[in-house]
Amino acid sequence: MSKLVTIFGGAGFLGRYIARRMAQDGWRVRVAVRRPNESMFVQTYGVVGQVAPVFCNIRDDASVRAVTAGADVVINCVGTFDAKGKNNFEAVQAEGAARIARIAAAEGVGQMVHISAIGADAESDSEYARTKAAGEAGVLEHMPGAVILRPSVLFGPEDDFFNRFAKKVRFGPTLPIAGGETKFQPVYVDDVAAAAQLAAEGKAPAGVYELGGPDVNTFRELMEQMLEVVQRRRMIVNLPFWAAGFAAWSLDLLQTITLGLFHNTVLTPDQVKQLRADNVVSEGAKGFDDLGIVPTSVEALLPEYLWPYRPSGQYAAIKNSAGNLKA
Repeated sequence: MSKLVTIFGGAGFLGRYIARRMAQDGWRVRVAVRRPNESMFVQTYGVVGQVAPVFCNIRDDASVRAVTAGADVVINCVGTFDAKGKNNFEAVQAEGAARIARIAAAEGVGQMVHISAIGADAESDSEYARTKAAGEAGVLEHMPGAVILRPSVLFGPEDDFFNRFAKKVRFGPTLPIAGGETKFQPVYVDDVAAAAQLAAEGKAPAGVYELGGPDVNTFRELMEQMLEVVQRRRMIVNLPFWAAGFAAWSLDLLQTITLGLFHNTVLTPDQVKQLRADNVVSEGAKGFDDLGIVPTSVEALLPEYLWPYRPSGQYAAIKNSAGNLKA
Protein backbone atom coordinates (compact mmCIF):
# COMPACT_ATOMS: atom_id res chain seq x y z
CA MET A 1 0.00 0.00 0.00
CA SER A 2 1.26 3.51 -0.81
CA LYS A 3 2.41 5.73 2.03
CA LEU A 4 0.11 8.22 3.76
CA VAL A 5 0.86 11.90 4.38
CA THR A 6 -1.29 14.20 6.50
CA ILE A 7 -1.05 17.82 5.44
CA PHE A 8 -2.37 20.29 8.00
CA GLY A 9 -3.71 23.28 6.07
CA GLY A 10 -3.44 21.26 2.88
CA ALA A 11 -6.12 23.26 1.08
CA GLY A 12 -4.40 26.60 1.66
CA PHE A 13 -2.23 28.50 -0.79
CA LEU A 14 0.95 26.49 -0.21
CA GLY A 15 -0.73 23.35 1.10
CA ARG A 16 -2.62 22.64 -2.12
CA TYR A 17 0.61 22.70 -4.13
CA ILE A 18 2.21 20.25 -1.72
CA ALA A 19 -0.87 18.03 -1.80
CA ARG A 20 -0.83 17.95 -5.59
CA ARG A 21 2.86 17.04 -5.70
CA MET A 22 2.51 14.28 -3.12
CA ALA A 23 -0.50 12.81 -4.92
CA GLN A 24 1.28 12.89 -8.27
CA ASP A 25 4.14 10.97 -6.66
CA GLY A 26 1.76 8.22 -5.58
CA TRP A 27 1.14 9.10 -1.92
CA ARG A 28 -2.22 8.84 -0.24
CA VAL A 29 -2.96 12.36 0.96
CA ARG A 30 -5.03 13.34 3.96
CA VAL A 31 -5.81 17.07 3.84
CA ALA A 32 -6.58 18.26 7.38
CA VAL A 33 -8.63 21.47 7.37
CA ARG A 34 -11.28 23.25 9.42
CA ARG A 35 -13.82 23.28 6.56
CA PRO A 36 -13.53 20.08 4.52
CA ASN A 37 -16.73 20.85 2.59
CA GLU A 38 -14.99 23.91 1.13
CA SER A 39 -11.90 21.90 0.24
CA MET A 40 -13.35 19.19 -1.96
CA PHE A 41 -11.34 20.49 -4.92
CA VAL A 42 -8.22 18.73 -3.57
CA GLN A 43 -9.79 15.40 -4.52
CA THR A 44 -9.03 16.17 -8.17
CA TYR A 45 -5.28 16.02 -7.46
CA GLY A 46 -5.30 12.21 -7.55
CA VAL A 47 -7.36 9.19 -8.50
CA VAL A 48 -10.62 8.41 -6.73
CA GLY A 49 -10.04 8.14 -3.00
CA GLN A 50 -6.37 9.09 -3.11
CA VAL A 51 -6.76 12.63 -1.73
CA ALA A 52 -9.27 13.19 1.07
CA PRO A 53 -10.15 16.41 2.90
CA VAL A 54 -10.85 15.73 6.59
CA PHE A 55 -11.87 17.91 9.49
CA CYS A 56 -9.25 19.00 11.99
CA ASN A 57 -8.93 21.72 14.61
CA ILE A 58 -5.25 22.03 15.55
CA ARG A 59 -6.26 23.56 18.88
CA ASP A 60 -7.64 20.19 19.99
CA ASP A 61 -5.55 17.10 20.85
CA ALA A 62 -8.19 14.55 19.89
CA SER A 63 -8.80 16.20 16.54
CA VAL A 64 -5.10 16.26 15.68
CA ARG A 65 -4.63 12.67 16.84
CA ALA A 66 -7.52 11.45 14.67
CA VAL A 67 -5.94 12.77 11.45
CA THR A 68 -2.39 11.84 12.43
CA ALA A 69 -3.05 8.17 13.20
CA GLY A 70 -1.50 5.89 10.60
CA ALA A 71 0.39 8.65 8.78
CA ASP A 72 3.97 8.07 7.65
CA VAL A 73 4.64 11.81 7.36
CA VAL A 74 2.97 14.98 8.60
CA ILE A 75 3.37 18.39 7.02
CA ASN A 76 2.23 21.50 8.86
CA CYS A 77 1.30 24.44 6.62
CA VAL A 78 -1.02 26.19 9.08
CA GLY A 79 -0.36 29.83 9.81
CA THR A 80 -2.34 32.97 10.53
CA PHE A 81 -2.18 36.75 10.34
CA ASP A 82 -4.81 37.17 13.07
CA ALA A 83 -3.50 38.55 16.34
CA LYS A 84 -6.87 38.17 18.07
CA GLY A 85 -9.63 35.60 18.44
CA LYS A 86 -9.45 31.86 19.09
CA ASN A 87 -7.17 31.19 16.14
CA ASN A 88 -4.59 33.79 17.05
CA PHE A 89 -0.80 33.78 16.62
CA GLU A 90 -0.11 31.92 19.86
CA ALA A 91 -2.85 29.32 19.45
CA VAL A 92 -2.04 28.47 15.83
CA GLN A 93 1.63 29.16 15.20
CA ALA A 94 3.10 28.26 18.59
CA GLU A 95 0.76 25.91 20.45
CA GLY A 96 -0.72 24.35 17.31
CA ALA A 97 2.64 23.52 15.76
CA ALA A 98 3.93 22.02 19.01
CA ARG A 99 0.73 19.98 19.41
CA ILE A 100 1.09 18.47 15.95
CA ALA A 101 4.72 17.53 16.63
CA ARG A 102 3.96 16.08 20.07
CA ILE A 103 1.13 13.91 18.78
CA ALA A 104 3.08 12.91 15.66
CA ALA A 105 5.91 11.68 17.89
CA ALA A 106 3.47 9.78 20.11
CA GLU A 107 1.85 8.16 17.06
CA GLY A 108 5.21 7.04 15.69
CA VAL A 109 5.14 9.24 12.59
CA GLY A 110 8.45 8.91 10.78
CA GLN A 111 8.94 12.47 9.54
CA MET A 112 7.59 15.98 10.00
CA VAL A 113 7.92 18.99 7.73
CA HIS A 114 7.06 22.33 9.27
CA ILE A 115 6.44 25.53 7.31
CA SER A 116 7.66 28.55 9.23
CA ALA A 117 8.74 31.92 7.80
CA ILE A 118 11.83 33.99 7.22
CA GLY A 119 12.11 36.37 10.14
CA ALA A 120 11.07 33.85 12.80
CA ASP A 121 12.76 35.27 15.88
CA ALA A 122 12.07 34.79 19.58
CA GLU A 123 13.37 38.32 20.24
CA SER A 124 11.40 40.10 17.51
CA ASP A 125 9.08 43.04 18.20
CA SER A 126 6.53 41.26 16.02
CA GLU A 127 4.27 38.73 17.73
CA TYR A 128 3.92 36.95 14.39
CA ALA A 129 7.69 36.42 14.21
CA ARG A 130 7.94 35.42 17.90
CA THR A 131 5.21 32.79 17.61
CA LYS A 132 6.78 31.42 14.43
CA ALA A 133 10.00 30.94 16.41
CA ALA A 134 8.08 29.37 19.30
CA GLY A 135 6.43 26.98 16.85
CA GLU A 136 9.81 25.91 15.49
CA ALA A 137 11.08 25.29 19.02
CA GLY A 138 8.01 23.23 19.86
CA VAL A 139 8.41 21.14 16.72
CA LEU A 140 12.09 20.41 17.38
CA GLU A 141 11.39 19.54 21.01
CA HIS A 142 9.17 16.63 19.99
CA MET A 143 10.46 15.87 16.47
CA PRO A 144 14.18 16.72 16.50
CA GLY A 145 14.63 15.23 13.03
CA ALA A 146 12.05 17.54 11.48
CA VAL A 147 12.73 19.70 8.44
CA ILE A 148 11.74 23.34 8.91
CA LEU A 149 11.20 25.52 5.84
CA ARG A 150 11.27 29.29 6.16
CA PRO A 151 10.00 30.89 2.92
CA SER A 152 10.02 34.58 2.14
CA VAL A 153 6.78 36.08 0.81
CA LEU A 154 5.07 33.53 -1.45
CA PHE A 155 3.90 34.39 -4.94
CA GLY A 156 1.85 32.48 -7.50
CA PRO A 157 -1.55 32.55 -9.23
CA GLU A 158 -3.58 32.46 -5.99
CA ASP A 159 -1.26 34.66 -3.90
CA ASP A 160 -2.43 37.36 -1.52
CA PHE A 161 0.50 39.63 -2.26
CA PHE A 162 0.72 40.72 -5.91
CA ASN A 163 -2.98 39.97 -6.49
CA ARG A 164 -3.98 42.16 -3.57
CA PHE A 165 -2.07 45.21 -4.79
CA ALA A 166 -3.02 44.61 -8.43
CA LYS A 167 -6.69 44.82 -7.38
CA LYS A 168 -6.06 48.08 -5.55
CA VAL A 169 -4.51 49.87 -8.51
CA ARG A 170 -7.60 49.39 -10.67
CA PHE A 171 -9.03 52.45 -8.92
CA GLY A 172 -7.47 55.73 -7.89
CA PRO A 173 -4.27 57.50 -8.94
CA THR A 174 -2.04 56.36 -6.07
CA LEU A 175 -0.79 53.19 -4.41
CA PRO A 176 -0.01 53.74 -0.72
CA ILE A 177 2.45 51.32 0.87
CA ALA A 178 4.47 51.11 4.08
CA GLY A 179 8.09 49.99 4.25
CA GLY A 180 8.86 50.90 0.67
CA GLU A 181 12.59 50.38 1.18
CA THR A 182 12.20 47.06 3.01
CA LYS A 183 13.77 44.23 1.04
CA PHE A 184 11.94 41.05 0.04
CA GLN A 185 12.99 37.87 -1.75
CA PRO A 186 9.67 36.56 -3.15
CA VAL A 187 9.59 32.80 -3.69
CA TYR A 188 7.36 30.85 -6.08
CA VAL A 189 4.88 28.74 -4.13
CA ASP A 190 5.52 25.56 -6.15
CA ASP A 191 9.27 25.83 -5.51
CA VAL A 192 8.53 25.71 -1.78
CA ALA A 193 6.16 22.80 -2.39
CA ALA A 194 8.99 20.99 -4.18
CA ALA A 195 11.22 21.53 -1.13
CA ALA A 196 8.50 20.20 1.17
CA GLN A 197 8.10 17.11 -1.03
CA LEU A 198 11.83 16.38 -0.89
CA ALA A 199 11.78 16.74 2.88
CA ALA A 200 8.72 14.52 3.26
CA GLU A 201 10.35 11.80 1.20
CA GLY A 202 13.52 11.86 3.29
CA LYS A 203 15.62 13.48 0.57
CA ALA A 204 16.55 16.53 2.65
CA PRO A 205 18.66 16.36 5.83
CA ALA A 206 16.99 17.57 9.03
CA GLY A 207 17.38 21.25 9.83
CA VAL A 208 16.21 24.73 8.91
CA TYR A 209 16.11 25.93 5.30
CA GLU A 210 15.50 29.55 4.33
CA LEU A 211 13.83 29.76 0.95
CA GLY A 212 13.94 32.88 -1.20
CA GLY A 213 13.68 33.50 -4.92
CA PRO A 214 16.61 34.42 -7.17
CA ASP A 215 16.09 38.19 -6.79
CA VAL A 216 16.07 40.63 -3.87
CA ASN A 217 13.99 43.78 -4.34
CA THR A 218 12.58 46.54 -2.22
CA PHE A 219 8.85 46.65 -1.65
CA ARG A 220 8.68 49.72 -3.91
CA GLU A 221 10.56 47.93 -6.70
CA LEU A 222 8.17 44.97 -6.51
CA MET A 223 5.18 47.31 -6.79
CA GLU A 224 6.80 49.04 -9.78
CA GLN A 225 7.24 45.64 -11.39
CA MET A 226 3.61 44.76 -10.70
CA LEU A 227 2.42 48.08 -12.19
CA GLU A 228 4.42 47.43 -15.35
CA VAL A 229 2.85 43.99 -15.75
CA VAL A 230 -0.72 45.27 -15.27
CA GLN A 231 0.04 48.23 -17.56
CA ARG A 232 -1.13 50.94 -15.19
CA ARG A 233 0.49 54.17 -14.09
CA ARG A 234 0.12 54.95 -10.41
CA MET A 235 2.03 57.11 -7.98
CA ILE A 236 3.52 54.93 -5.23
CA VAL A 237 3.22 56.70 -1.89
CA ASN A 238 5.52 55.32 0.79
CA LEU A 239 3.97 56.03 4.19
CA PRO A 240 6.41 56.70 7.03
CA PHE A 241 6.22 54.04 9.71
CA TRP A 242 4.57 56.36 12.23
CA ALA A 243 1.76 57.10 9.77
CA ALA A 244 1.41 53.42 8.83
CA GLY A 245 1.27 52.51 12.51
CA PHE A 246 -1.51 55.02 13.13
CA ALA A 247 -3.46 53.78 10.12
CA ALA A 248 -3.11 50.17 11.28
CA TRP A 249 -4.21 51.10 14.80
CA SER A 250 -7.26 52.91 13.40
CA LEU A 251 -8.24 49.91 11.28
CA ASP A 252 -7.93 47.61 14.29
CA LEU A 253 -10.07 50.02 16.31
CA LEU A 254 -12.71 49.97 13.58
CA GLN A 255 -12.74 46.17 13.76
CA THR A 256 -13.31 46.35 17.52
CA ILE A 257 -16.05 48.99 17.26
CA THR A 258 -17.94 47.01 14.62
CA LEU A 259 -17.61 43.82 16.69
CA GLY A 260 -15.78 42.13 13.85
CA LEU A 261 -18.21 43.07 11.07
CA PHE A 262 -15.23 44.85 9.54
CA HIS A 263 -12.28 42.47 9.59
CA ASN A 264 -8.95 44.24 9.25
CA THR A 265 -7.11 42.52 6.42
CA VAL A 266 -5.66 45.79 5.10
CA LEU A 267 -2.82 46.56 7.52
CA THR A 268 -2.31 45.53 11.14
CA PRO A 269 0.03 46.97 13.77
CA ASP A 270 1.98 43.71 13.79
CA GLN A 271 2.46 43.86 10.03
CA VAL A 272 3.91 47.34 10.38
CA LYS A 273 6.44 45.92 12.84
CA GLN A 274 7.30 43.15 10.37
CA LEU A 275 7.84 45.68 7.60
CA ARG A 276 10.64 47.31 9.58
CA ALA A 277 12.88 44.28 8.92
CA ASP A 278 14.11 42.90 5.60
CA ASN A 279 12.55 39.59 4.57
CA VAL A 280 15.50 37.90 2.86
CA VAL A 281 17.56 34.74 3.25
CA SER A 282 20.20 35.03 5.98
CA GLU A 283 23.84 34.84 5.03
CA GLY A 284 25.10 31.28 5.37
CA ALA A 285 21.62 29.74 5.75
CA LYS A 286 20.77 26.46 4.03
CA GLY A 287 18.42 26.96 1.12
CA PHE A 288 17.41 25.91 -2.37
CA ASP A 289 21.00 25.22 -3.42
CA ASP A 290 21.25 22.56 -0.73
CA LEU A 291 18.07 20.96 -2.07
CA GLY A 292 19.06 21.06 -5.73
CA ILE A 293 16.16 23.34 -6.64
CA VAL A 294 16.53 26.31 -9.01
CA PRO A 295 13.98 28.94 -7.87
CA THR A 296 11.65 30.70 -10.30
CA SER A 297 11.88 34.48 -10.73
CA VAL A 298 9.01 36.91 -10.21
CA GLU A 299 9.64 38.37 -13.65
CA ALA A 300 9.07 35.00 -15.33
CA LEU A 301 5.70 34.32 -13.74
CA LEU A 302 3.83 37.58 -12.97
CA PRO A 303 2.53 38.09 -16.54
CA GLU A 304 1.04 34.60 -16.42
CA TYR A 305 -1.51 35.48 -13.75
CA LEU A 306 -1.78 39.28 -13.35
CA TRP A 307 -3.12 39.93 -16.87
CA PRO A 308 -6.78 40.14 -15.64
CA TYR A 309 -5.89 43.43 -13.90
CA ARG A 310 -4.79 45.14 -17.12
CA PRO A 311 -7.19 47.77 -18.51
CA SER A 312 -7.87 45.52 -21.51
CA GLY A 313 -7.49 42.25 -19.63
CA GLN A 314 -6.82 39.27 -21.89
CA TYR A 315 -7.04 41.51 -24.96
CA ALA A 316 -4.15 43.77 -23.93
CA ALA A 317 -1.63 42.14 -26.28
CA ILE A 318 -4.04 42.30 -29.24
CA LYS A 319 -4.84 45.95 -28.52
CA ASN A 320 -1.16 46.83 -28.28
CA SER A 321 -0.46 45.05 -31.58
CA ALA A 322 -3.30 46.90 -33.27
CA GLY A 323 -1.87 50.17 -32.01
CA ASN A 324 1.49 49.33 -33.53
CA LEU A 325 -0.14 48.59 -36.88
CA LYS A 326 -1.85 51.99 -36.91
CA ALA A 327 1.45 53.69 -36.19
